[in-house]
Formats: sequence, C-alpha cells, structure tokens
Amino acid sequence: MKKTLAFVVIVALSITCALAQSWQKVTPTNQCTNRHENSLTAIGNKLVLVGGRGVKPVESFDIKTNTWTKHVETPLEMSHFQAINYKGEMWVIGAFTGGYPHEVPIPDVYIFNIEKNEWRKGPSIPEDRRRGAAGAFVYKNKIYIICGETDGHWDGTNAWFDEYDPKTDRWRRLADAPHIRDHVGASVVGDKLYLAGGRRSTAKIQQVLNLTEPAVDVYDFRTGKWSTLSEAQNLPTKRAGASSVVLGKKVLIMGGESDAQEESHANVEAFNTQTMQWEILPMLNKGRHGTGAVNVKGKVYTVAGSGNRGGGPELNSIEVFE
Repeated sequence: MKKTLAFVVIVALSITCALAQSWQKVTPTNQCTNRHENSLTAIGNKLVLVGGRGVKPVESFDIKTNTWTKHVETPLEMSHFQAINYKGEMWVIGAFTGGYPHEVPIPDVYIFNIEKNEWRKGPSIPEDRRRGAAGAFVYKNKIYIICGETDGHWDGTNAWFDEYDPKTDRWRRLADAPHIRDHVGASVVGDKLYLAGGRRSTAKIQQVLNLTEPAVDVYDFRTGKWSTLSEAQNLPTKRAGASSVVLGKKVLIMGGESDAQEESHANVEAFNTQTMQWEILPMLNKGRHGTGAVNVKGKVYTVAGSGNRGGGPELNSIEVFE
C-alpha cells in the first residue's frame, strides 16, 4: 500500500511539473500592433516590441500591469534584425529596410531611449559590412553582429563577424563563422557564442526557404576560435527566422519557418551547454517566425511574428514559458 501511494505521489508530481513547464497565453488589458519581421527585447520589467514590415510604433508591455504602451514610430522601416539592450537603451543593428526581395541594409545603428521616448542615430556600419537578417548581441560591453545577407532575400548570405566598441567608437572584423547563414539569432552562454538555425536565402535562383542550415557553430571568446559541433548535435528541427534566447545554461531555439510546412514552426528546442545535447521542450501554442524572445527573471516571453511561412498572418499574441 505504501509503495502504491508513493508511486501515485511521484506520478502526480511529474504531471504537475510537466504542466508547470508549458507555454501560457498572456491576456493583456489592451492589444499591441500586429507585426512580423520585427524584434523584441526587454528593458527592466518591460517587453519592447520594435520594427516589422512597414513603419510601426515602438510598443512596450509592462509585465507588472499587463498593459501595452505605444511610443513613437521608428525613423524608417526596420525589419529582419535582433534588437539588443545596451545599458538600458534598445539598439537596432544589422537590419533591413524596404520591400522583398531586394531589402536594403540599414547603414547606421539606431538607438531608442524608452524614458525619453525618442530615437537617435548611432554609429555608421562600415560600408562593406552592411547587411540585414543578422544576429546581434552584447558581450562584455561590446556589441557584435554575426552573419546576415547583403541584398535582401535575393543574394549575399555571409558568415561575417564584427565587433563594435561603443567606448572607442571602433569597428573590428573577427574570424568568419564556419557556415554562412541569414535569418539567424545569436545567443551567448558564459564565454561562448552559439549559432543554431538560419538558412541561405537566394531568391536569385528561387531558393529562399529550403536551404536551411542544421549545423551548430560555437565561438569561444577566450580563444578567439570557431568550432562546429558534430552532426549528432545538429539542430533537431531545421528552420530559419526562429528566435534564440538563453535560459540558464540552455539556448532555446523557438518557432521559425521552412519549406517543410506551411504553418510557422511551433517547435521549441533547447541546447544544454553543460550536457552538450538538445532537449525537446513544450511547443508554442501558436507557431510563429520573424519575431524575438526575451528572458525576464527566468521567464521566457515571445510576442507577434508571422503565423505562416512568408508574410502572414501577422500576430500580436503573447506567450510565456514558466
């Protein structure tokens, strides 16, 4: 009897844990603008939604009050980028402007101050290193751009890796990544950068969605060297336009699009940087691509994006992983 009771308790606890680890829909008091090919970052307790196809306002979601606030519009159309928080301000770097398939790389960095509700133009990106659909991140007070594409979805996917030091206002070229890819997000755990997902978009030869990259590339900042993980450690579900975010020691790759299905991927897969293995996490309630994800106090949020591969339907829903 005691063994049976113990078994029931264990099963009940397992079910409770499984239910706790799921994506929950958030119901805000008001709604934000539907959008895709946008980005998402966090400043304090606020999710900051920016960009997308067309010129749209910046919008922030206060996690405490469950309310959206509309801010000023972007200075120009901004799409296909990974927004970053640098010292309490949002930076847009490695982005596109203009229409498909010849979107144009934005030549300058743009910085949004949420307290002042205003944009300012930041440093210019070196002319021969401008691209969109790139990953971006901060590491030890320096800003980095990785991979991307020079001519919209038409051509020019690359493996470029650049460093910008805001203190000295200097750009520096680093060693190219092992694989070229665009529509990619970047995540750093400890002293290592992890690149998973992305593709080689080439509308020039009608190969836009299908040339997805399965390999995982890792850059060690301590040694300044790249490595590629074994094929057994490839991204389980090949896709691009996914969101990349760190949760503890894990890199989560969420959503995305591919030629495998019409609906955007709802897959959430986590690379455990300690075990060096992939883990399958609960799926999103709604598949989406072309947006971002952020970790706020151990909870992962994602907002907006496209519900199908390509350009729509544009979403405005919020999900959180508890």
